Amino acid sequence: MTFLGSAWNTSVRLAGLSLVSIAVSSAQTTTQSAQPRSAGGRSGIVVRKSYPPALVRSGSSLFQQNCSFCHGRDTGGGESGPDLTRSELVTQDVGGNKIGAVVRNGRPEKGMPRFDFSDQQIAGLLAFIHTQQNNARAKKGGRKGVDVADLQTGNATAGKQFFDGAGGCVTCHSPTGDLGGIASRYQDLKLEEQMLYPENAKSKVTVTLASGQTVTGTLEYLDEFTVGLFDPTGKYRSWRTGDVKYDVEDPAKAHVELLSKYTDADIHNLMAYLQTLR
Repeated sequence: MTFLGSAWNTSVRLAGLSLVSIAVSSAQTTTQSAQPRSAGGRSGIVVRKSYPPALVRSGSSLFQQNCSFCHGRDTGGGESGPDLTRSELVTQDVGGNKIGAVVRNGRPEKGMPRFDFSDQQIAGLLAFIHTQQNNARAKKGGRKGVDVADLQTGNATAGKQFFDGAGGCVTCHSPTGDLGGIASRYQDLKLEEQMLYPENAKSKVTVTLASGQTVTGTLEYLDEFTVGLFDPTGKYRSWRTGDVKYDVEDPAKAHVELLSKYTDADIHNLMAYLQTLR
């Protein structure tokens, strides 16, 4: 589904001063407005930066070419990418420290490839994305975020029935196994996000060698040239993709397929059931 490239290289080049300098010097004005800072209703001062129009336009062009297919032309979300105007990561980003890291390293577990953009290109992207988020938040009406109370309306019994039956969850998960204590590890919206699209779920891969031997393990690296895995003993092994056949089993696939089948009641009920697993 995606070329991971060096997505597993955890070194992030954003530590250098250049990108931060570009982002800081690009911000022309800063405005403050007394608005709710979070979905929990806490009020505070929201600081918004205004970027040079030319920088925003360059970021917009780059976004349309590389990101709009997943995240929508206006950053409002698309077929497979989230709404960036509501993204906590975007909100928490300072000078590209979070946006740049995601862009350059990708999110292979979610199907997002890495992009080898320059500091100037990253600066344009963050200017455009922040501007779009600021514009969305400036619009009157519509609550940005989710209150905890929104997540407490389901029926746990009905949720268990969905888990064991129509949802098919029990075929991959166990309430006393991998999901044991999940409500203690994830709370509120994070739990619902993990339920709908599990983050950091490792894919399994089976590699078939030319001899016919198969090796199965946890997928660690995949691009057009190389496939690598950790086998059950914890040993890393890799092969050239042209020399082997491989089959990747994405654990998030079943969750994605459910997204088009859930009713609102299913989601609330399943959420209520998961909240009992402490």
